[in-house]
Amino acid sequence: MLLKSLVTIILVIVSLLLSLTILLQHRASGLSATFGGSGATYVQRRGAEKVIYVASIWLSAIFFGLSVLLWYL
Repeated sequence: MLLKSLVTIILVIVSLLLSLTILLQHRASGLSATFGGSGATYVQRRGAEKVIYVASIWLSAIFFGLSVLLWYL
């Protein structure tokens, strides 16, 4: 029972951090992209943008793992 509560608390914290990292990611799509004006350009992430991107990937994997673990507890 204590383990299930601990996993649930960690899951809530990870979900909040995941939401924050997703919302902080910069989208380079303006009004021209809405009407199909954006071409196929390659954007390389650097610095803090790359850290936030990698953190969101890791947090999503942790979220998935904790969800599966909670399912079996």
